[in-house]
Amino acid sequence: MSYIHDQAMNYVYQQVLQRLLGYFDRAERTALQLLIQRLIVAAGGIEQIGSFKVLVPFSGGNDSAYTLSFLRAAQLSIACRAPQSFNLRIANMRHAGVTPAVMDNIHRCYSALFLHDDPRIELLVVDGQYIQLFERDLPFSQAGREQNRSDMLLSGHMSAADGQMAFCNSCYLGMAEFLGRAACWNDGVDAVLNGESLKEQTHYANWISHFAQRTGQPDVDWKRQTFSSVLKTADNISRAYYRELYGEDLQTASFMARPLGYPQKAIVPTVLSITDLIDCRVEDHWAMLTEFLGFRYDDLAFSFSESECANPLLMAHIRGLKAEFLQGREYALGINEYLTLAKTLMRRKRMPRRLIDQAMGAYDDEEKLQERRALATHFAQDAYGLSEGQLVCLLFAPFVDAGAGLEPFLRRCHPGMLVALGDLHKALAGGAAPEQVVQWLVETSGLSLKNLQNLYSKQRDAISSDASITSPHGLEEADLSPSQTQEPEAGAGVGKAISGR
Repeated sequence: MSYIHDQAMNYVYQQVLQRLLGYFDRAERTALQLLIQRLIVAAGGIEQIGSFKVLVPFSGGNDSAYTLSFLRAAQLSIACRAPQSFNLRIANMRHAGVTPAVMDNIHRCYSALFLHDDPRIELLVVDGQYIQLFERDLPFSQAGREQNRSDMLLSGHMSAADGQMAFCNSCYLGMAEFLGRAACWNDGVDAVLNGESLKEQTHYANWISHFAQRTGQPDVDWKRQTFSSVLKTADNISRAYYRELYGEDLQTASFMARPLGYPQKAIVPTVLSITDLIDCRVEDHWAMLTEFLGFRYDDLAFSFSESECANPLLMAHIRGLKAEFLQGREYALGINEYLTLAKTLMRRKRMPRRLIDQAMGAYDDEEKLQERRALATHFAQDAYGLSEGQLVCLLFAPFVDAGAGLEPFLRRCHPGMLVALGDLHKALAGGAAPEQVVQWLVETSGLSLKNLQNLYSKQRDAISSDASITSPHGLEEADLSPSQTQEPEAGAGVGKAISGR
């Protein structure tokens, strides 16, 4: 029975391989052969290939779907020529931005590639400190949701209401933690896939170097970086970053007592780069993505992201709210400014014209604009548990610098609370205050009193300077130019290997 089953499965795998190859052009088929040779050499020869395991970080995005398909084609091609092939550990990072539509894309991709029942495949989901086998309907943990929510709020308040920084810093640090956990789980892996472009590697290299300097660590020498050393640097940054967000007694918080560091297991995998072998232009792979893998574009996104954890719909909404409440302009003007940025980034990522037109068309009249606003409000509530009022509070950042912005915030958004201004300051400073005042602070901000008091103790001039690692003056993808970047070396792509495009 086992023999018959194995034969049947081998036939299925051959059919999957033939379908994949049917979508590859001549250049891709040549690149596939080069990848196969690279994998065999990395494994130590064809005799060792059966015990060689590669970690593939997978987000469900179109680029990572293409990259995974390329690896699957290599795995099945070797299996046709040799008694065994290499093993794949495919891991997803669960966070608030992973919507049900993304989970559906992941499931359809796995099903099309026949990954679920292949003994050479491990399908993992990393949700903070928890690692589980992939399930299509696996819910996001409440602890993870609360952590994402609190990280985003505190980072936003401390970065002078910079929307992008509210997502990007915690996202990048979370990715490094995710990669370490996925690589260490169970019996570990031999290699970690890096399929990122030189530009993406350079962006991550500059970001981690920038933050390493802010945390007092030595300059990062990319020529000498290894997988372990890059994760160690990211871990040191993470410790400093979250200590600044939550205060010195970070570990006393319940869901915030995140394990800063990695499991007690040697991290020795090499980085397997295939950047030179793959071409992730969506237009070139449109048929494979949509026809074979069943890829569907999430209505909550523009099919691109400034950060892997930043939902573009929500980022656009934040721009609109900033225009309306902080700048005294129309909500639509803030949205239009974001759409201009979105169009530029989508073109830079070589997104198909149809997707750009679809994204822009979703806002092209007042009715659609209000529909998108309602959709963004629902997403913020569903993913982060945040109301529009709490997002507006985030944009004002009224609690830092001993509450210097508290009165302007009240005058603009809560004039009825001006009579309680003195009690609000007392509560934020750690003094005695009426319970109703404390409750109002917590409900209006979405933060605990302890976190609000930590914000109150932060000085605005320190937050907006390079002395603070939560400063909004970090490196942004849209601002990078050749004159601002340095060429990354061996370790540069380690962390960015897990980005989810």
